[in-house]
Amino acid sequence: MKIAVTGSIATDHLMNFPGRFSEQLIADQLDKVSLSFLVDDLVVRRGGVAANIAFGMGQLGLRPVLVGAVGVDFADYRSWLQRHGVDCESVHVSEMRHTARFVCTTDTEMCQIASFYAGAMSEARNIELAPVAQRLGGRLDLVLVGANDPEAMQRHSAECRERGYPFAADPSQQLAFMAGDEVASLIDGAAYLLTNEYEKSLLQSKAGLTDAQLLDRVTIRVTTLGKDGVEIVGRDVDRIHVPAVRDARPVDPTGVGDGFRAGFFAGFSWGLSLERAAQVGCLTAALVLENNGAQEYALDADTFVKRLAHSYGDQAATDVRPHLLG
Repeated sequence: MKIAVTGSIATDHLMNFPGRFSEQLIADQLDKVSLSFLVDDLVVRRGGVAANIAFGMGQLGLRPVLVGAVGVDFADYRSWLQRHGVDCESVHVSEMRHTARFVCTTDTEMCQIASFYAGAMSEARNIELAPVAQRLGGRLDLVLVGANDPEAMQRHSAECRERGYPFAADPSQQLAFMAGDEVASLIDGAAYLLTNEYEKSLLQSKAGLTDAQLLDRVTIRVTTLGKDGVEIVGRDVDRIHVPAVRDARPVDPTGVGDGFRAGFFAGFSWGLSLERAAQVGCLTAALVLENNGAQEYALDADTFVKRLAHSYGDQAATDVRPHLLG
């Protein structure tokens, strides 16, 4: 399948705080917060939601098309992604700005405080999807509209509706910066809506939509629930709950949701059921969780299939094995 992944492409600067943020916050002084956290370490990793998802798809044997905006400092990152199966020919390179930066500190309870510098990402609003489709033979089977420059997100979803490209709406971090009418416009007509539990509540609050009204706008809603797995509901789909992978060893939560999306849409491209695709997504998310950085894992097909069987049964392994092991 021809899948275009749009969204941020960034460098992650990741730090660990050997304590709990909650112990440093005073409830009646939150309007005067001035804190500095002494961290244990600093690692610089490749990131950005679109790049993370595309990397994961590449690890699973797909050839996703990355669509986003970067700076001239992208050369090494481009080489890395291409070596891992990602088509980078539709990435826009800014002549003026650096590639986006994500700076994040994680405490001992996996809570995070982060900042994001958009940089070249602001130029993603200039990207049109039609030339991407033309380069791929005139069609796109799915466009994932991930967190990005807000104008770019609106442009991509509008173009998908206009040209008939099936799309998945994945607003994630940008929900905080979008008005209710913008949220409603972004998701309208999406084949899939992906959020975590908090983002779902925020989206519905901003857009003023009940669960039923939400499903009038999107075909399938996928909600990740952290350690409780994932929930899937749809217009003609009974509720599906997939638990998280058994015996995962948490190291760093950065990019875990992106890992889920990579696995879920890999399963979609293989023609698997929604439940099975979500199981592939949960295991890919666990691989991310078990490493320090969103693209620091290596996927071994044989081990992947064995872990699927351990968490979801032998039939899950049987269904996925041909797509990874041939």
